Order: sequence, then structure tokens, then C-alpha cells
Amino acid sequence: MGLFGFFKNQFIEVIEWTDSDTNTMVYRFPVHNNEIKMGAELTVRESQVAIFVNEGELADVFGPGRHQLYTQNMPILTKLKSWKHGFNSPFKAEVYFVNTKQFINQKWGTSNPIMMRDPEFGAIRLRGYGIYSYRVAEPTVFLKELFGTNASYDTSNIEEQLKKMILSGLTDLFAESKIAALDLAMHYDELSDQGKEKMKPRFKAFGFDITSLYIENLSLPEEVEKVLDKKTSMGVLGDMQQYQQYQAAEALRDAARNEGGGLAGAGAGLGAGAALGGVMANAFSPNPQTTNTPVAPPTTSVQCPHCQAANNASAKFCSDCGKAMQTPKVPCISCQAAIDADAKFCGECGTQQVTEKTCAKCGKKNTANAKFCGDCGESL
Repeated sequence: MGLFGFFKNQFIEVIEWTDSDTNTMVYRFPVHNNEIKMGAELTVRESQVAIFVNEGELADVFGPGRHQLYTQNMPILTKLKSWKHGFNSPFKAEVYFVNTKQFINQKWGTSNPIMMRDPEFGAIRLRGYGIYSYRVAEPTVFLKELFGTNASYDTSNIEEQLKKMILSGLTDLFAESKIAALDLAMHYDELSDQGKEKMKPRFKAFGFDITSLYIENLSLPEEVEKVLDKKTSMGVLGDMQQYQQYQAAEALRDAARNEGGGLAGAGAGLGAGAALGGVMANAFSPNPQTTNTPVAPPTTSVQCPHCQAANNASAKFCSDCGKAMQTPKVPCISCQAAIDADAKFCGECGTQQVTEKTCAKCGKKNTANAKFCGDCGESL
């Protein structure tokens, strides 16, 4: 390469930036070891701003359009470099292109629940998420506060900071609004607008302007949603008296289906059927009558676990064989499931049921559920 070619490559005559990444916020034009030719052409596209920096100090700012670089349209740089009038020699300076378009569909969400006090449920944990949009409104402030001397800068570099700013502001906004949790959904638009206004001064400190903020969803904890589901079910059922009568009718229907042995079972079924008819008739009558007279529970029978004879449900001993109607139950030493007192193994977990534990250290016998020896304190 000849000497002429060397100098030609060192002089920059066209300065422009074509944005290929929609998330790039700042791009530094590569002028390292090169000089910008006086009279070079600077092309700044719509939604761009070009800023010249001289030895770390911000100089001239150029908006959209095509600019010929002369001392006349670079007054700050001319003053910083102490150029004489009519200076035409190449010069060195850094050129930064700042993207001023809107960066849309930026997401925010609660990494941890927001604690707030609800007038109906008390203290609750609230989760939410949504989107927001912003743009660089003051390029010089943005370069001073955030950019530094990087070669480029995109939305991922500031994403976490902006999310935390939004969550902090919205948490304060939700608490101050004192809107009941059940009414939050009807105030999404109002809260979104208020949240955007609350964020404006915080974004402005970095040279940004927040153009939109939307709340997509605010959700309650699972346990609160279960309570709401039960409350909704009760509201659908309506009259509590009819609901109670319906519950009683369901119980009588189950009793009527009881397959008790002999005439006792048949009598119980007939009695339950008669009671069912009375309850249903009262439940669906136009003006159901209430009474304080207690209703006798239906008579049901159960089978003896030893001889299968039919006995009254409240009987403690069989009228035929005299044995206990229910086998005494004790908790399993491992899973605490109820098992027969004389069972050797648990029917749930299969653990052998020992009646005592012997201490390996002192030989003292302890109860089966003891964890430490009663004499020496050794772990069992």
C-alpha cells in the first residue's frame, strides 16, 4: 500500500449508523486511530442523535438529517480544540449514536410477593406482572449517568434496574390506594396511569422518558383464592336454609342406600326414604316452615365385625356374641395411622409394632415411642 493509500484509509469521510439490533441504545462509531476529515458527511437517521465527545467531554449534538462537518456547525468542538477560523485539517473525536426510539414490550414482574393490608382479608401477599415502554429523552444525561465509555449499550444492561424501580413504585402505589383485593381488577387502567406518572421522575434521572406502563395481572395467594371459591359457591347456592335442607337430604339418601342385613336394614331404608320425601317437599315449597323442634336422627344398623349380626349404630357391644363392636385403635409408631391395638404390623407403612425399646447403653426398657432413654438420656 502506498503512502497515499495509507492516508486515505486514515481519514473518515462518511459517518453513519444503521441499527441492526432493535435493543441497541448507544453505538460508538469506530474512529480509533483514525481522523475525521473536515467536511466529512454525517448522516443521522430518524430516532437517532449523534454526539461528539472530545477527550471525555461532551461537545456538539446533531439531530436527524445530513450534516457537513465544518467549524461553523461544530461550535463547541471548535472552542474545545481552540481551532482558528477556517480550520480544514482532519481531527480526532469520538462519535456516539444514541437510539431515541421507543423500546416497547419491556416486562416487569414480582420476584417476591408484595405484602399489603386488605380491609376484608387482612394481611395478604400480592403478585403481579405487566409491560412498559420507554425511550431516551435526554441523550447527554444518559451518556453521563449510564453509558460511560462502552462500545455499545442495549436494554439488557439497564433492565434489572428499571424493573426494581417499577416494583418499588408500584408497591408503594398499591398500599396507598387502599383498594380491596377483590376490586383491584376494575382499577388496572387507573393504577397503570398513576404508576407511569410516579415513574417519570425516576426515569428522568437517567435521561429516559417512560411512555407507557400496563398492569396485566394481579393475583392473590392460593389459600385466599380457595376461600373466595367457597364464598362464591355459597353465593350461588343462595338461601342457607335450603342449602342445609339439601345437605340433610343427601345424608338421608346415603342412609337409605345402606345395605344393612335383615329386616332392620329394610326398616332403616324405608324410614330414610320417608324422611327424604318430607325434607325435599319442605325444601322446594314456596314458603318453607322452620321449627325449633329437634328432628330425631334416622335409625341405622351396623354389622358386628365378629359375627356379622345387625346391631344399632350406637351399640358398643354385639347383642348376639357380646364382643366389642369396634376394635380399639392405637397410632402406628412410625406413620401414626390408626391400627388395631393388637396388630403386629402397620397396614399403612408395614412397620413392625414393638411395645418397648431397650437402651443399648444401660439396658433400660423404654416405651415404643420414646426417642431418648429415661435413665441415661442416650438416643434410642
